[in-house]
Amino acid sequence: MSGGSGTDLDSVAEQAGAILDEIERAVVGKRPVLELVLAGLLADGHVLLEDVPGVAKTLIARSLATVTGLGFSRIQFTPDLIPTDLTGTVLPGPDGIPRFVPGPLVANLVLGDEINRAPSKTQAAALEAMEERQITVDGQSHQLPRPYFLLATQNPVETEGTYPLPEAQLDRFLLRTTVGYPDPAAERDLISRRLARGVEQPELHAVTDAAGIRAMQQAVETVRANDDLIDYVVRIIEATRGHDSLEIGSSPRGGLALIKVARARAALSGRDFVTPDDVKALAVVTLAHRVVLRTDAWVRGVREDDVIRACLDKVPTPASLTAEDQMAVGSS
Repeated sequence: MSGGSGTDLDSVAEQAGAILDEIERAVVGKRPVLELVLAGLLADGHVLLEDVPGVAKTLIARSLATVTGLGFSRIQFTPDLIPTDLTGTVLPGPDGIPRFVPGPLVANLVLGDEINRAPSKTQAAALEAMEERQITVDGQSHQLPRPYFLLATQNPVETEGTYPLPEAQLDRFLLRTTVGYPDPAAERDLISRRLARGVEQPELHAVTDAAGIRAMQQAVETVRANDDLIDYVVRIIEATRGHDSLEIGSSPRGGLALIKVARARAALSGRDFVTPDDVKALAVVTLAHRVVLRTDAWVRGVREDDVIRACLDKVPTPASLTAEDQMAVGSS
């Protein structure tokens, strides 16, 4: 690895490691999930955490905001929320002049807790923010701060009184993943740490700020993906469109998202190029929420994750990296 981009990406990997180490003081035994969430942030996307209550979804969001120095807001989605509860509204000021009063969507890092508990009209209020990085109130557009990152959660088990996210909104999330339960050793460590410190949560410290995150995002844009790698991603996307278990395969946005988050994963490793292993590691979390199962497949218990893995098995892995990339791998 050489040149200015290599130096920048070495710095990205070092700073990302510091961010993850600090978050792990609060979130125990979940490094792979934390890496995915941070990759989503550095790829300038949004992340959906889908899991049962009590597995630290909210803690991950709060800890990430603290450690990255990003402005944070939390929205508890409920059935009675209306769009202006999220976007804000225009109210007269002390001088009688109307002024925009921003809602909780206006922050660097927004936690959308149990996003599937709000009706579709309210869910849709987040679409413009996620895609356009702006909100519109009373016909006036307002730019959102950068970086802008929406980390949403939902409980996949309890469905009574919920409003499933439509495919159009799911497609706006760069990746969807679960947190899962800690293994017994990590859970013992979690309890022991809590008893030892005498307070509910440890005090975390910022290791960067919004400008630092923006610089890391810009460094990710220097990561290369060669033609063979791009062809590999395209063949995976095509495989989803022809799979017997799927009514709808991945859109072109899925291929773009897979490259995008694979570049972020490479940057977290200090590399300025994407490998097939990056793509394989991220295909399920990036594509499974972008496909729609056929009814008969759903009845048989087929899962979207299984279909994406089958597509990966079907598509041949590129034979080799370029000579330059092989040298970089050998020297890392």
